[in-house]
Parts: sequence; structure tokens; C-alpha cells
Amino acid sequence: MSDAETLSVYAAKAAEYAKLVTGEKVSPSLLRFIDGLPAKGRALDLGCGPGFAAGAMAQAGIEAHAWDPVPEMVAMAAEHPGVIARQAVYADLVEVDAYDGIWCNFSMLHTPLADWPAQFADIARALKPGGLFHFGTKLGTGEARDSIGRLYSYMTEADLMDLCTATGLTVEYSQTGEEAGLSGEIAPFIVFQARTDG
Repeated sequence: MSDAETLSVYAAKAAEYAKLVTGEKVSPSLLRFIDGLPAKGRALDLGCGPGFAAGAMAQAGIEAHAWDPVPEMVAMAAEHPGVIARQAVYADLVEVDAYDGIWCNFSMLHTPLADWPAQFADIARALKPGGLFHFGTKLGTGEARDSIGRLYSYMTEADLMDLCTATGLTVEYSQTGEEAGLSGEIAPFIVFQARTDG
């Protein structure tokens, strides 16, 4: 995520956003993700925000790394015991077979849609064989800004499944619904978990 306007919104509203997503640390999707990792495995929370997911991973005995481009978010993530927090973006993910799991929950949607295939490929490469990938995003088509200025990229569920197939990811679980985000606007979403071949 490198859109200046989006980054400035998250920097200014970091505390407000943290209150909004505090429930993430006990979400069924996160608990399922943690259960799908090997004991004492290594996981990356990519676009971690305030780091609640990474904190829950660390508490469960996972070596939890948390990346975010917003310094205010990185500072909050670093406050969770056991979390290794770093200011970083998707382009910094250059590792190979490095993680047992990558948690990417509603963060890629702030990157240009044209970058998604390469970012999925980078994630698949960074996962170990059989590694677990969690992805959450809003559903739709094209790119737009929300009412508070954040850049959003949208894909349909069918296009996302095609992208997984093209990247060598096999979807094990998915859920769709609607919810309000930081802007208060209600939008359809999908979360899914997939594994790399191996």
C-alpha cells in the first residue's frame, strides 16, 4: 500500500481504527487460521493494522511477524507481547518458503488492482509448501475511493477464485457477508483460507 491519501487517513485515525477492529483477535477466521498452523510455526500478518491478529498468533505460540506501512499502526502492533513488528509494504515480501502462514486481512484492497496477481504470487512464493493463506477483501469491480478518501480495489468472488487457481492456491474455506468499515459504509466482503501445493 503506497497511496498517500489512504496512508494519511490511517495515520490520523489509527486509534479509532484500533477500536473498530479489536474483535479481530477472537474472530472465528483467525482462530481457524491459528489452528491450521503447525505448533511454534512462523506467520506473517501482512498489513497488520494495530496488530490484534499477530498478537493472538504470538499468544498461541506462533512466531508472529507484523508488517504495515503506517508507523502509527506498527507502533501499536509492537506493543503486543511476542510480535515482531516492522514498517513494510507488499513489495518488501521477497522471501521464499519462509512462512507457515500469511494473514492478509482487508489490506490488499488498498493496493492497485493491477498489482494483485504479482502480490498473490509473492505470497505463494513466501509460503512454505502446504502453507496457509488467509485473505479478506470487499467484493465488487474496479477501483474507487470511499467517503473518507481511502483507495479501494475490488474483485468479484469468481475472479478471486480464478486468481487463487492461477497462483497454485487451493481454497479450503470461504465466507461472505456484509459489514460497515471505518467510513461507516456497508459493503459486501469475502474471507477465505487457502493452501499452497505441497
